[in-house]
Amino acid sequence: MGAIGACHLADALRNNTALTTLNLGWNQIGAIGAQHIVDVLRTNTTVTTLNLGWNQIRAVGAQHIADVLRNNTTLTTLKLHGNEIGDVGAQYLADALQNNIVTMIPFFIYLIYSSVLFRVDTDHINSRVY
Repeated sequence: MGAIGACHLADALRNNTALTTLNLGWNQIGAIGAQHIVDVLRTNTTVTTLNLGWNQIRAVGAQHIADVLRNNTTLTTLKLHGNEIGDVGAQYLADALQNNIVTMIPFFIYLIYSSVLFRVDTDHINSRVY
């Protein structure tokens, strides 16, 4: 799919009122593609589960995702495993999740290559990371 395909998909999702689960794992969308997809979540109120695993999102993509997570009240499950977001990207996400309703975050820590999630607000984050 790549970033261009993600951009086209994001355009199609802007007026979505039915799709609740979006599985985009293994599509090589990168940080730019992730930005297009999650930008839709600023206004979309139906997507509750999003899988962006194995998309080479890295820290820059994690920052885009974190920016949207700060205000999104619909997404409850976010899968980001295998994206090499590192400590910086994990910190962006951890900060965004401080006041967010996301209840399941299967980060698969060993695939994110980050120790940040172990250091932040353990009562809030660790109970929701598996």
